[in-house]
Amino acid sequence: MPKDKIIWDVGHQSYAYKILTDRLDSFHTLRQYKGISGFSRPEESVYDTCISGHASTSISSAVGITLANSLLNKEGKAVAVIGDGALTGGVALEALNNIGVFKKNIIIVLNDNEMSISNNVGTFSSYLSKSMTSALATKMRYDFKSVAGEAPFGDTVLKIAKKMENVMIGVLSPGAFFENLGIRYIGPINGHNIKEIEKALSNAKLQKRPVLVHIATKKGKGYKPAEESPDIFHGVSAFDKETGKAKGKSSSMSWTDVFGSKLLSMAETHNNIAAVTAAMRDGTGLKDFAEKYPDRFFDVGIAEQYAVAFSAGLAIAGMKPYCAVYSTFLQRAYDQIIHDVAIAKLPVTLCVDRGGFVGADGSTHHGIYDIAYLKTIPNLNIMVPKDKQELEAMLDLSYELNEPVAIRYARGNVYENSELAFNKLETGRPEIISNNGSIAVISVGHIFSEVYPAYKKLLSENKEVSLINLRFIKPIDKEYLCSILKDKSFIITVEEGAVLGGAGETIVSILNNCGVYIPCRTIGISDEFFEHGTVNDLRKDAGLDSISIYNVINECFIKAGKI
Repeated sequence: MPKDKIIWDVGHQSYAYKILTDRLDSFHTLRQYKGISGFSRPEESVYDTCISGHASTSISSAVGITLANSLLNKEGKAVAVIGDGALTGGVALEALNNIGVFKKNIIIVLNDNEMSISNNVGTFSSYLSKSMTSALATKMRYDFKSVAGEAPFGDTVLKIAKKMENVMIGVLSPGAFFENLGIRYIGPINGHNIKEIEKALSNAKLQKRPVLVHIATKKGKGYKPAEESPDIFHGVSAFDKETGKAKGKSSSMSWTDVFGSKLLSMAETHNNIAAVTAAMRDGTGLKDFAEKYPDRFFDVGIAEQYAVAFSAGLAIAGMKPYCAVYSTFLQRAYDQIIHDVAIAKLPVTLCVDRGGFVGADGSTHHGIYDIAYLKTIPNLNIMVPKDKQELEAMLDLSYELNEPVAIRYARGNVYENSELAFNKLETGRPEIISNNGSIAVISVGHIFSEVYPAYKKLLSENKEVSLINLRFIKPIDKEYLCSILKDKSFIITVEEGAVLGGAGETIVSILNNCGVYIPCRTIGISDEFFEHGTVNDLRKDAGLDSISIYNVINECFIKAGKI
């Protein structure tokens, strides 16, 4: 390294690698504001080859790097390290389908820590694959091909020999799947035996075609809390080393908790409700649902495209599927949302978790783009709750609507405000919290938790502000919106999403099309990538904290001649 490239499929695998390369002294800043990333980042180190925030991409990158090296006559190998969970992703399977065509020595290390594809782990199958890929066996194989190719009936002999080899692999090891794709298989190897791994990798380098080294490991091995709770330790925040308990974990309900609890109660009443997720049962709040209604819960693996298309199939047959996916991962299913759900106007509800900044996972995981990429899709209702009661009400409404719905909510503690009474939802209509001032502030979804303190501070200074909670991005009752805004002197929209293509731009467009021309200020996330840090730090950087919002509104008071 760095001539040879190691591509870690998900950056959580690479923490030891970071320490062993050039980040020992900065490792204490991992996933902290202005610190090193929780994932592989090329701009962070010459030893990081690819950005690795989303799963299942490593094999594709390795193929591209290997072929480019060949075309440019450059030295160096590419090694993709992928977990058995990430191998469920369609992108990984597409790469495996394509890789055998190239006949290049692309090396894949399959870190199988759940034993999900290898029931035949044993000494004999391991011995067999090591023997068949040793230096001597590899040399003999290529020498035999060379000689047989020039002999009479050589092709027939080669075919028989190949079939015999495939039969041995298929019967005695789990590698037949890979061999049939043109990928030489080595394994399973004990992933906690360094010498065994070194031997397997040495054999892998000798092959003249793609090769997969299958290593079996125990997730969290060496640290008891992680061994006992591998799901919790998949990607961790600060924790106590002695007990394994998370530090500073809030006892309050999160947005995800509210969603999970409400959907569970809805499923008790409606037996056609199903829950679908893509390898995020706990992360999307569906653990209790899965335990109580296992026949109506579907975890499809790291396969968001399939999750949405599968949900469409459920809806066609009469179910009401709730497909819970993080905003950043739902990007992968954009085509299915259009092609399989929206065109057919199927009653699939997309539960878009982690909208907005997500904190320590950084730029690959922030849910910044969902409003912009969803609002262009016809037939799709988009709802953005400001608090717990609205999220619950929107879930109820989604069941009543016989059409596609997306409900977008945040990571972290759900917002609750005892000062405000709940006003019943009216599809397409915003909630008018106050209509007393000539300057109107329109809050979009969960960022209301920052907008409301700014609003209260202005009131305490005797500055009247009209406060509007948008609730619906699609549909929007355009006539109603224009009627309540037409006499304002200034309009400010606030959203924790991309300004380009965001809700604020939609509102400006609606007003202009209605012939209402009023100065507007759209506050949101600017056209750049934001790195990792606490949500509070990131909101300050983006100008989305309550103080920054207050300052912008104050500036508008000055521009409007109200101060």
